[in-house]
Amino acid sequence: MLTDHKLASLGDAYINFAYSLALSNRRGQPSGAKVKGTVLAEALKKAELRDSLPSRMTRHVLADAAEALIVYAWLQNYVTLEESVAILEKAEDPVEGFSRLLVVTKDRVKFF
Repeated sequence: MLTDHKLASLGDAYINFAYSLALSNRRGQPSGAKVKGTVLAEALKKAELRDSLPSRMTRHVLADAAEALIVYAWLQNYVTLEESVAILEKAEDPVEGFSRLLVVTKDRVKFF
C-alpha cells in the first residue's frame, strides 16, 4: 500500500489541498501551496515510519509513501479532511505538521 503509485498520486493532491486549507485558515485569506517531497520524506522519518519501508529508497519514493498512507487513511475514514487541516494548521512548520498527521494515521490504520 505504501508503494502504490496511484494512491501516491491522489495523495499528492490531497496533501496539497489540506495544507493549502491550513495555510488559508492561519493567514485568514485564500492561499495555495505545493508541499515539497523533502518535507514529506523528513516527516515520514520523524514519524518513525521509515523502518516500514524497504531500504535504499529515494526521498521521492519516501514522499510518495507518505502521500499514499495519508490519502489511504482518508479514503478509509480513519482521518477526516477537517482533522488533517486542523493538525497541519496547529504545527509550527510543515515537517512537524505532516509528522503529527502521519503518527495519527499510523496509530489508526493499525497495520504497522
